[in-house]
Amino acid sequence: MSAEIICVGTELLLGDILNGNAQYLAKQLAQLGIPHYYQTVVGDNVERIKQAITIATKRSQILIFTGGLGPTPDDLTCEVIASFFDSPLEERPENSRRYAEKIYCTG
Repeated sequence: MSAEIICVGTELLLGDILNGNAQYLAKQLAQLGIPHYYQTVVGDNVERIKQAITIATKRSQILIFTGGLGPTPDDLTCEVIASFFDSPLEERPENSRRYAEKIYCTG
């Protein structure tokens, strides 16, 4: 079983911010003994995110997403994941309170 890290954000592609999430997640996967052979960075674009998921599902059993998960209009990741896997989104207010008002998605 292998994992793939998919980082969403045009700011990553433009070099506006360092991809610290990928580094952190890669270290955690290594500590857990879960191999990962690919990291994908994709901009905030529905079709390209779907394309990244399509490719990742063919080569990895665990997909870990970071970025594009917030409440702003350009945060498309949750909706795209839910649509891709034909799974409804559920709002979990308890998570919003627990994690300093951040919004997390589950499907």
